[in-house]
Order: sequence, then C-alpha cells, then structure tokens
Amino acid sequence: METGCVKINCRLVKSIFFLILIICMLFLYAPVAGTAGSDDDGVPLITAKAAVLLDADSGQVLFEKNAGQKMPPASTTKIMTALLALEGGDLRSVVTVSHGAASVGEASLDLRAGEKLTLEELIYGALLESGNDACVAIAEHIAGSEQNFVLLMNQKAIMVGAKDTSFKNTNGLPAAGHYTTALDLAVITRYALSNPVFKKIVGTRDKTIGGNLKRYLSNTNRMLWSYSWADGVKTGTTDEAGQCLVASATINGRQLISVALNSEDRWNDSTKLLRYGYDNFENCRIFERGEAVAEIAVKEGAIQQVQAVAAAEYSVVIPKGRLDLIDIKYDVEEILYAPVTMGNYVGSAAVSVNGRQAGSVALVSDRDVKRKNALKLFSKEIFKPAAKRI
Repeated sequence: METGCVKINCRLVKSIFFLILIICMLFLYAPVAGTAGSDDDGVPLITAKAAVLLDADSGQVLFEKNAGQKMPPASTTKIMTALLALEGGDLRSVVTVSHGAASVGEASLDLRAGEKLTLEELIYGALLESGNDACVAIAEHIAGSEQNFVLLMNQKAIMVGAKDTSFKNTNGLPAAGHYTTALDLAVITRYALSNPVFKKIVGTRDKTIGGNLKRYLSNTNRMLWSYSWADGVKTGTTDEAGQCLVASATINGRQLISVALNSEDRWNDSTKLLRYGYDNFENCRIFERGEAVAEIAVKEGAIQQVQAVAAAEYSVVIPKGRLDLIDIKYDVEEILYAPVTMGNYVGSAAVSVNGRQAGSVALVSDRDVKRKNALKLFSKEIFKPAAKRI
C-alpha cells in the first residue's frame, strides 16, 4: 500500500513540475501587454520617428505619428523623379549617359559615360536598384540639367498637395534644405500610384536591363517578398535619414500606403501599419451616383423643383462598425432660376469622419427645366395684384 502511494505521489509531483514549467515558459515568451506591436487601443507601436498610413482611394489618414515633421527622405525622393520622367518623357527614347551622371556615387547602376539606355530602363534602375546615377541621367535627359529638373520636382510637389517638401536633388543624397514629411510622401505616392506604369514598376521584383552591360536588378523593397499583399513602393537609407520606406499593399481592391521615416525596423513598422489599416478599418458607401439628397425650388420654370443628386459614387473609410463617426454637411442652393440643365452644379456635401474632413461630393440637378414662355411670365406679372407686385 505504501509503495503504491509513493508511486502515485511521484506521478503527481512530475505532473505538477511539468505544469509549472509550461506556465513559466508561457510567461517567459509571451509578449508583455502593450508591447506586442500595439497599445491597449490596438494602435500600432512603431520605431519610426515619423509615420503615416493613408487610404489610397479616399486620401484619408488612418494613422499618423509626427506626420508633418520635416525630415530628410533619402532615396524615397526617387518617387518624384520617376513620376516626372513618366509624365514628361518618352519611355522608348534613348538616353546617353553624361560624365556627370556616371560620376554619381553611392547606390548606383555603375553607369558609364557615353553608355546608352532607354528612359524606361533608367526608371527601373532608379526605383528597383535605387540608382543615384540613373536619376541624374533621367534629369539631364528630361530637363537639360539636374537643377532644372529639381525645379520641376518642387513645382509638382505643390501641385499634388505636398506643401512641406523641398527637393535639392533627384536622388535623395544628403543636401541642406532637402526635406519632406511623412504625410507629403504619402500624398506624392498616392498621386504616383494613379499612373499605371509607375504602379507596375514599383511592384516588380526583378528586371534585366541593357546598356553596354547587362544589368540584373533586384528590388530593394523586401516587403514585396515578406508581405503577401505588398505591391510597392520605395526604400531609402542614409546616415542622416536613417531607414525609410514607403510601402503599399492591396487587399480586395483596397490599397493602403504607409510611410516610415527614420525607423529602427522599417519592414516590421510598415507591416504593422498595413495590418492595422486592414484589421481595423472598412469602407463605407455614403452616396450612390444619382442619389437624391435635397429638393430645390425653381423660379420661372416649367417645373417648379429639381432634385439635387450626388454627381458620383462616394465612400469613406471608418473604424469598423463606427457609423456614428460620420458627419455630413450640405451646402445646397436654396433657389434656382430657369432654365436649368441636368448636371448643373447646385451644391456639395462635405463628409468628415471623427471630426476630420474626409472629402466632399458635388451635387447636381437631376433634370432639365425650361423657362416658362416669356409672354406668360409677362402676363402673370402685369395681372398680379398691385400689392403683390409691389
């Protein structure tokens, strides 16, 4: 009996020991609350000094951290360089590399003076391999000099809404007064991704280009391999700027853009931002095209009123399930005078989410309204009672 009891106790002791060991291992390897990539509210904890997450379709900001702080962008500068080359040049045109372009150091394609490549090949070299020399060759081909091209870059930045950006060169090498912000980079990238050729290039993993030497390019953006839905955009690294990455991803037709500047781990930061956007936000349709939102009286018309309808389909992005955060303010004409043409602008609807303006949609007339016969209008005025006519 005593022997049997000893055996049972040994098994019990062993079981307790293994249970304690498992519990200890769980505590040892389990992430501490608040440090597992997000805080208690699910907001991602990232190492980047400045960051932003943008919805590509609506332009809404879903996350920001020092998003308006001016910082050196390193080679993410090449997003603008490539964009201008695509808009202002012929991809099939042949570019002869100058001595100046060939002498540009650090990250390069090792271009040789006098070498000939197509503009398209140089754009691939700038975006995939981050060739500083390719950027100068592009600039000289498009604008005659890098300085002239930089003027165009700064003009384009203002045109697309990047108000806190100043470029001093085409490739992002350190230069006094060369800066942008996380938000501006996201805005520039959103515009650039609307160009189908740019979108195709930044989503390319590998490419072979010509010239005197065959060059095998491999995209420096590791997100294209590590994150299944990644489809762009551009890396950047200098001692001054630190690790930078503009990334994009598309899931079920919804594209997000993340920017991480001066990061200790740009890959992990960008993955956290993109996952946060997809896990915590959803699209919400606000208006269907042609949806009536108000009635407007028409004076002197064969018809006395028209409907103000949405000129286009419109959606916003909201935190999942938070319809209460949507606010719509209407600015609609009170009276119209005939004639009215279908499609005439009659007002707008401004949409905000959680107190931040998301965008607006134009409101238009849903029909034509002819003016009443002039004689009838005149007769009506003549025979109107005197008191009313006054």
